[in-house]
Amino acid sequence: MSGDPGNRSCVEFQAHLPELIGSGEDVANHPHMQTCELCRALLADLETIAEAARQLFPIVEPPDEVWQHIESAIKGESAAATARNSAKRA
Repeated sequence: MSGDPGNRSCVEFQAHLPELIGSGEDVANHPHMQTCELCRALLADLETIAEAARQLFPIVEPPDEVWQHIESAIKGESAAATARNSAKRA
């Protein structure tokens, strides 16, 4: 593979596309995207799919009681583990 990211083949570029997107980099300004219509179309399709998914499954914060229940369960597990360890030492 060439050291110049603008000369990557579509296969190589698309293999690295998830990490580019995950890094927060503006993939649309990547050198390969400037010269490759196929990869620009792929990115547009991925953005359309991602937007549709966000609309189908909006982020909803759970009620405060859920977090309180989780915290209580964690504290209970911690207390039980401490009691087991104390019993083993005795």
